[in-house]
Amino acid sequence: MSEQIRRFPSLSHWGAYTAVTQGGRLIDCEPFAHDSAPSSILQSMPAMVHSPLRVNRPAIRKGWLRDRHLCDGSERGRDDYVEVSWDNALAAIHSELQRVRTEHGSEAIFGGSYGWSSAGRLHHARTQTHRFLNAGGGFTNQAGNYSWGTAQFLLPHVIGTYTPVTGRVTDWNSVTNHTRLLIAFGGMPLRNTQITSGGAGDHPVPGQLERAVAAGMDFVVISPTRGDVPPGVRARWIPIRPNTDAALMLAMIQALIADGIHDEEFLQIHCVGFPALREYLEGKTDGTPKTPEWAEAICDVPADTIRALARQARNTRTLLTCAWSLQRAHRGEQPYWASIALAAALGHIGLPGGGFAFGHASMNGAGNPRMEIAGPAMESGRNPTGSVIPVARVTDMLLHPGQHYEFNGRVGTYPDIKMVYWAGGNPFHHQQDLNRLSRAWSRPQTIVAHEIWWTPMARRSDIVLPATTTLERNDIGGSTRDRHVFAMHQALAPIGSSRNDFDIYRELAALGGYEHGFTEGRGEMEWVRHIYESMAKEWRGSGYIAPDFDAFWSRGFVEIPEPEKPFVLFEEFRRDPAGNPLRTPSGRIELYSEKIAGFGYADCPPHPSWLAPDEWLGSPKAARWPLHLLTPQPAGKLHSQMDGGKTSADLKVNGREALRIAPSDAQARRIGQHDLVKVYNDRGACLATAVIDADLMPGVVALPTGAWFDAADENLEIHGNPNVLTIDVGTSRLTQGSSAQSALVEVMRWEEAAPLVQALEVPAIVKLDRAA
Repeated sequence: MSEQIRRFPSLSHWGAYTAVTQGGRLIDCEPFAHDSAPSSILQSMPAMVHSPLRVNRPAIRKGWLRDRHLCDGSERGRDDYVEVSWDNALAAIHSELQRVRTEHGSEAIFGGSYGWSSAGRLHHARTQTHRFLNAGGGFTNQAGNYSWGTAQFLLPHVIGTYTPVTGRVTDWNSVTNHTRLLIAFGGMPLRNTQITSGGAGDHPVPGQLERAVAAGMDFVVISPTRGDVPPGVRARWIPIRPNTDAALMLAMIQALIADGIHDEEFLQIHCVGFPALREYLEGKTDGTPKTPEWAEAICDVPADTIRALARQARNTRTLLTCAWSLQRAHRGEQPYWASIALAAALGHIGLPGGGFAFGHASMNGAGNPRMEIAGPAMESGRNPTGSVIPVARVTDMLLHPGQHYEFNGRVGTYPDIKMVYWAGGNPFHHQQDLNRLSRAWSRPQTIVAHEIWWTPMARRSDIVLPATTTLERNDIGGSTRDRHVFAMHQALAPIGSSRNDFDIYRELAALGGYEHGFTEGRGEMEWVRHIYESMAKEWRGSGYIAPDFDAFWSRGFVEIPEPEKPFVLFEEFRRDPAGNPLRTPSGRIELYSEKIAGFGYADCPPHPSWLAPDEWLGSPKAARWPLHLLTPQPAGKLHSQMDGGKTSADLKVNGREALRIAPSDAQARRIGQHDLVKVYNDRGACLATAVIDADLMPGVVALPTGAWFDAADENLEIHGNPNVLTIDVGTSRLTQGSSAQSALVEVMRWEEAAPLVQALEVPAIVKLDRAA
């Protein structure tokens, strides 16, 4: 008789689903019934859960097992592993934590976990790691994130909050009903709308766009690639040189001023600093008026197009959106600040369907209609050390301990890291200049990782502990930008000898004598219940009564009602700026910031400006490296998660990531369709498969992120990971964000034999020595 088929509710960052099991195996992931546009990434999960790439048992790198903290860190990524018992692995980690804290202080431990490992809020690897390290004495943390870290530290100076970049923008109902012109700087690629941090019960953006088109909305997409135009949308595409959007926006403001049609009243009542910005735009401060002709030479967008777009935007209800990618570039503060200034000059801020927004197609949750009530959450505790670095400066920290750096008005000092503790995330995906990171990665004495699969991070760690997937534990998940909270029922027994992060840390905390401080006396289901009931208590304060926990757990989800009235960003501020001031020093939108002026940063002036990136098509470096590399988010995976899965594999070409290149650029280099090519600059090189794309403007190539890093040395990465090519410098001293989208390269056809990709294979492992 066949094994019984069973179904369990669950959740991922790419959507809610029902896990279908049979005989102790996951055989299918059925999308949530109320999801209008489920993600195809769900198809990758059954094979990945049971993948031969799973870390099955604790493993220690041979060199570290032999020499402990005196080992040669340069062997990370090349050394074999020895499987050991859980007791031996935990004892080794506990011993190292105690040694490092005693000899060097808790700030010498870097808790580098990143936040995308699980949509569940209890078994959220970053939260659990930080909670454990905080309970034990603290660690060095990271401030901000790679996704929108530049905006996170700029926007509070300008508009008093960074919530618009997290998705709290004028919602789609208001946009569909009132916006007549939507200008999307950086485009609106729907592949990004698969994802919401914390998970999603619905993917409404395709449907919202259909309604917007039916309502007669005019779309303009400003991007180097027509691929950023959403399918089914009759958008006008304006090609633009990468990294030059700020110049285009500034010229549009100048055109409004020259025509005398800027909204002087809004600028006077709701903003401060416009006179200083106007002097800059008119060339009174530097002798260069920021006219459309000036911008045309920078952006390669005709001056007449710029003027006409400015006039159209002023004469109809207009929403400006900026993709997150615009601020992930050198001087990435400037397009976001300039877009706010342009929206202010148009005068539509605070009106239904008007103003500015960030990320409407950078993640699923941006602009979703949702009551502003809490989502499920777990506290990570207080860090006793207070030690923190900007998130993207990890390589600088490892290479230059003791060096000073500037960040958002303060001066910090990089700590001397002796131990890295990582659970969740893959720095060999999201960090720039991976060859530089590889050199830095040899410096810590000990690196510990909890991992599900033998990822590039696991392969470069000294102690690797096998972690469960979300389907091998109970949890609760949900996003503050989605109208659902989900029960995540355990569907499978832990595979191999894997354990969840909470249980691993509980055992380590017990060895250190602070188990209760970590667990607060709760086990897994007690925590799940506590998280739900704490959230439900907050909901009651907002007037919404949630079902009790047992009813929620049985049904598998709870749905939050839509708000009665569409949310419009800064609506109350527009109506009464004195009664509803912003949290800026002036209480108004700051087009000139006295606070930023006081920092004295030449790389981030006190008003939006055109600052040329170090690498762009107008720089001297373009003579040697004539192609601008874009590194978009992948369509078949979340960052590097599920890279070994079906959806990701189907989008690769000949087993490697696809490099999109314009026909004229391919012809000039004798590159044919699906040729193997080398993409290179003075930081590194990688192999990829050429896909000739007529929708890409000449001089620009695009290589998605997320291929598992596969490099035996610094000479060549063979899987198509673009971060061997990207520049590792902060956007400015103000925000120190990622500058990944500012990279120049060259491309040539690969004439040698194609090397085999090994990143999706298990490293050499010596089986468990029970006498160890």
